[in-house]
Amino acid sequence: MVYPLLAARACRKVDCIYVSPDAEKIKAIAKEHGARIIDRPKHLATKEALGEDVFAHGCQVIRDELRASRDTIELLVLLFCNAATVTAELLDQGIDILRANPNYDSAVSVSIYNMWSPLRARRVGEEGLLQPFVPFETFGDPRTLNCDRDSQGNVYFADMSVSVVRPCCIDNLRDGLLPQRWMGQRIYPLVQWGGCDVDYEWQVPGVEYWLRKHGFTEERTPYDR
Repeated sequence: MVYPLLAARACRKVDCIYVSPDAEKIKAIAKEHGARIIDRPKHLATKEALGEDVFAHGCQVIRDELRASRDTIELLVLLFCNAATVTAELLDQGIDILRANPNYDSAVSVSIYNMWSPLRARRVGEEGLLQPFVPFETFGDPRTLNCDRDSQGNVYFADMSVSVVRPCCIDNLRDGLLPQRWMGQRIYPLVQWGGCDVDYEWQVPGVEYWLRKHGFTEERTPYDR
């Protein structure tokens, strides 16, 4: 969780950093890095709680805090505790894109993962055998499809490293594009490589490789200079 905090601290366009923790250890690390704490309700600190509801709660807390000074939220830079593949430069890029394009709802980090094309996705059918997860006709004429993973064009996945969003996207979650409804409808892609939020132990070596390629070592970060 320190990597997204470092990126936020190094981004000159981020005015204030908040952390909504669901564990005391997370709260302690957040305070060490100068973040303000949002006290998350217990019903939003369960495995079943949705991130979008946590964002909505946090947004309201920040608004209440700013009301006294009559300040408003221009943009929200949403970061995840388990998503280390993010840099201050990427945050800057997302903020600049939204400031230059008022008709965009959000700018989110994406990585190209053609090996996980929906064309290759399968589900286990009633007979216990593999069936296409999505009907092949969804992709056009099945006769034009083949086993080349790049043949259908690049497949962009929101890698969850960062979502820079307008507050209205949080206010109108029902209007957002599934499954990450906080991104709104008009979503600009911040293309990087190797981004991911870590859910499984096997992902850790890949994230370590990404960090080293982006200037992180055991002793230094790219922000030290």
